[in-house]
Amino acid sequence: MLFHTQAFLLAFLPLTVAAYYGLAARPQGRRWAMIAASLVFYGYWDWRLVPLLVGSVVLNWGLSRLPPRLPLGRIVALGVAANLLVLGLFKYADFLVGNVEALIGLKHDPYGIVLPLGISFFTFQQISYLVDLGRGQAPRYRFADYALWVVLFPHLIAGPIIRHHEIIDQFALDPLRPGLAERIARGLVLLTLGIAKKVMIADPLAAIADPVFLAAAQGKAVGLVDGWAAGLAFSLQIFFDFSGYSDMAMGIGLLLGLMLPVNFLAPYRATSIRAFWRRWHITLSRFLRDYLYIPLGGNRAGPRRRAAATIATMLLGGLWHGAGWTFVAWGGLHGLALAVNQRWSETGRRCPALLGWLMTILVVVVGFVLFRATGFGAAAAVLAGMAGFSGLGPALGANAWSLILAAGLVAVVGPAAHQVALERLTPQPWVAVAAGLGFVYLLLEIGGGRNTEFIYFQF
Repeated sequence: MLFHTQAFLLAFLPLTVAAYYGLAARPQGRRWAMIAASLVFYGYWDWRLVPLLVGSVVLNWGLSRLPPRLPLGRIVALGVAANLLVLGLFKYADFLVGNVEALIGLKHDPYGIVLPLGISFFTFQQISYLVDLGRGQAPRYRFADYALWVVLFPHLIAGPIIRHHEIIDQFALDPLRPGLAERIARGLVLLTLGIAKKVMIADPLAAIADPVFLAAAQGKAVGLVDGWAAGLAFSLQIFFDFSGYSDMAMGIGLLLGLMLPVNFLAPYRATSIRAFWRRWHITLSRFLRDYLYIPLGGNRAGPRRRAAATIATMLLGGLWHGAGWTFVAWGGLHGLALAVNQRWSETGRRCPALLGWLMTILVVVVGFVLFRATGFGAAAAVLAGMAGFSGLGPALGANAWSLILAAGLVAVVGPAAHQVALERLTPQPWVAVAAGLGFVYLLLEIGGGRNTEFIYFQF
């Protein structure tokens, strides 16, 4: 079930919110109702995947509740290994076996394993909890609290990656506590802004980028104009698509009286690649820092080991995004850029803000060409076009460039949607009317059946 569908907005969400507040005086009943609703939400795509999700929750919670006399370090190691094994089986089996068979000259026949929605997100969340438990930084939770943290439907499919301590304590809060009307109002505004990002900006940008990447995948040359149009359009598409999802998730959380962590903070305004990763997919960046980069030595190590830890972390981060070498290359590019940025910062020299921004955007756009392309051949065709090696190419229509320019201005100049909804808007009748009219307009737009899945659903 997609957030930006009439079935979700007019049926599932109102019924779920009504049940949540109807059980306001029964905390345990409220928890179990939300768990049940979240499993219905997850099972809407394919009920066969629900047992895997439930099994993952039960296994990890069960490991956390094993008797204290058992070595905690071994329990954590067992849990992390089990989670990575399941993730590897469903997400990387074809990739790994296919590469091994290619090395020995065999042709791999895909296993046809269905990738469960959100498996990377709920696996990483539970790994973070087990590691925190082993570090003495997490308590042992009751099953209902733990299960709801993992399966809570606003963030289940595509994040944000919420740490246990960021939300489990909120489950005990009274939904009817003071500020109810304001939470619901701001949540609806943020939900509306997120839908607008997806429907009005991200999906139209896909119509610009997709034909170019398809042509590149078919071996066709890509011209200068089309190459840059596709690179810029996809870079903006993935931002508005994913940040729109994160805004919707946060808005839905507010409807339930829950505050989810911010996942985007105007990343295309960053003047360095390090600043970009502090603003882009913030919860993943934080996970990679705390559970990969720091254990690999992090800032405690010398310059060479620090650079190696940075590149290794981003290579693994790239692989997390998808079972393909283009994703690894994307992670490697960002890892190398981060390592260079670290070394530059250590010299004490300063880079002019405009130059830093231009270099950052160049790395991001080139990286997203690798991210979007179906293979290195397609990526090379688009990058060759951007470099002018294939000629100017056909002229892109004014409407397409107007959309790219407008989206770029919103991404670079405008405030983040959560800042608008949570900080800048003041309760005014005209704001309510405008938000309501906008919501109705978007409902009519999505009623045409043009809904496309979020990009991060495939990860």
